[in-house]
Amino acid sequence: MIFTRTGNSYEVKIEADSSDVTDYVQDDKPRTNIGTKRSLKVHKSTNDGEKQYRCTVCDKRFTTKQNLTIHSRRHTGEHLYCCSECEKSFSSLGSLCEHKNVHTSKYKCTECGRCCKNSSELAVHSRSHSGQKPFECTVCSKRFTQSAHLVNHSRIHSGEKPYKCHVCGKAFSVSGSLNTHMRVHMGDKSYKCHVCDKAFSESGHLNSHMRVHTGDKPYKCSLCNKSFSDSSSVQRHKRHVHSNRRPYQCPYCGKMFKTNREVQLHVPVHTGAKPHSCRHCSDRFMWLSQLKRHLLESHNEGTCLTCNICQKKFSCSGDFKVHVQRHEGVKPYVCSECPKCFCTAYELKRHQLVHSDVRNFACGFCAKSFKCKQHVLIHFKRRVCDPVELF
Repeated sequence: MIFTRTGNSYEVKIEADSSDVTDYVQDDKPRTNIGTKRSLKVHKSTNDGEKQYRCTVCDKRFTTKQNLTIHSRRHTGEHLYCCSECEKSFSSLGSLCEHKNVHTSKYKCTECGRCCKNSSELAVHSRSHSGQKPFECTVCSKRFTQSAHLVNHSRIHSGEKPYKCHVCGKAFSVSGSLNTHMRVHMGDKSYKCHVCDKAFSESGHLNSHMRVHTGDKPYKCSLCNKSFSDSSSVQRHKRHVHSNRRPYQCPYCGKMFKTNREVQLHVPVHTGAKPHSCRHCSDRFMWLSQLKRHLLESHNEGTCLTCNICQKKFSCSGDFKVHVQRHEGVKPYVCSECPKCFCTAYELKRHQLVHSDVRNFACGFCAKSFKCKQHVLIHFKRRVCDPVELF
């Protein structure tokens, strides 16, 4: 490789060594013409894979100082380049230029009309219509539309979390999660709602919040008639209501649950832990909802939600929402076996026992079994069972 200087520029030339055993093969790629000595240095570091510039926040490395400067703006929240068509702003000029392609419809999907910022994004988006997922996980065979998604997914199996917060030490498997997390420490909430002035650290969270004001629920469950304001709520709804899969186990009694959160709420039943304490008195509670109700009823603290139909008061917004639905006759949970509908997922779950022959609850004194735990308690209190010889 020979660098020839012409004025202030350098030209890269590759010549074959006559002593080489393998003949030099000329390819169709044009030779690189480097404008300046600095450009030559950058070009060499890019080809060599050298990343000498390190971010002090997330330890991510870059080949050029400029790329590091642009990246650091993600942590500081600095957005110097604003779009003249909308309110979005960006940390680099290149990101702004790509964003403008959305307004000009340069990369437009012929199937649904969605405008993308570049050809790569359009190619990935088109796979959502074709169903093509060329990237497959070698561990669980799950497939993805993008190689980056496969890389992030593989960390689930390896447990690798290379992106660590320098403030609290919390680690993440993807850099985007760390960037979002850093806004918690910085207090950066640059996305503000123009209706109620509530602020968010991500534009996606603001978009979801705006549906609270508009009432828009574009995401519909394919198994029942219930609609949701965001896609993650649909997936959570399907796991909680329509799926029988219970991958999470209680370490004390072995009971299986659909979510890890349900396990965390169940464990205090065994440990007797009461982590929620009242700031006004010595009372302690097992669950947060119990503390909220106590603060409202005993110390008149908190938000009281009052039904405008029957004047009943609630301390929990979820209970209040279900109560209002009963007045309105809204029953979004439909049984898959019969036409019956219910207000809550719990009511649907209890009803579905009618169609099942599974009896998970048994009396400890006789051989009688039941579908519902409450029926066992009623049976035991009535003392109508005849003891049997177990051994």
